[in-house]
Amino acid sequence: MESSSATSHGSSRREATRQKLYEAAVTLIAEQGFSATTVDEIAERAGVAKGTVYYNFASKSVLFEELLRHGVGLLTASLREAAEETARGGGGKVDALDAMIRAGLEFIDRYPAFTQLYVAELWRTNRAWQSTLMVVRQEAVAVVEDVLREGVRGGEFSEEIDVPLTAAALVGMVLVAALDWKSFQPERSLDDVHAALSRLLQGRVSGHRP
Repeated sequence: MESSSATSHGSSRREATRQKLYEAAVTLIAEQGFSATTVDEIAERAGVAKGTVYYNFASKSVLFEELLRHGVGLLTASLREAAEETARGGGGKVDALDAMIRAGLEFIDRYPAFTQLYVAELWRTNRAWQSTLMVVRQEAVAVVEDVLREGVRGGEFSEEIDVPLTAAALVGMVLVAALDWKSFQPERSLDDVHAALSRLLQGRVSGHRP
């Protein structure tokens, strides 16, 4: 029992350390770029020794790749939970998509630096982690695709909907609108931004007029 408790404590401590490293890395890389960010700076920002970085990650590139997995994993989980919670409450698929838009905005509001970094990396093609980025991006989009397909099967959405492209467009809409909000319209509240995107969803995806 004591051994199990010690193992659990050690695991929790390591996860806390990795979280600090993630947060330090994403902030620095968003501020000054991947190439300009050093392991020394990441360690200093995280408040740990340089060796701790290499203990947890083999290199800066590995750290960044894991950072992408970690961040997009959090986003994917929040989108899935929003859809599942809507279903438990008896809502339809349009309601689920609307809840997912809200969840996406809340994620971006909480992690603006990661979102900025993620969107920037989507446009690069010369990174070692490009294949990883494509995989984790598809995991997030797939959650939206599932809701769209269920909506088509249930008659809520037109069978003419291009599910993969529509899902990507919805995710992209939230990302770009949220970045614009954070960069150029910070006086707006999350509720304001959600309401605007919700009206767009109701009019364009469901086929109903706002």
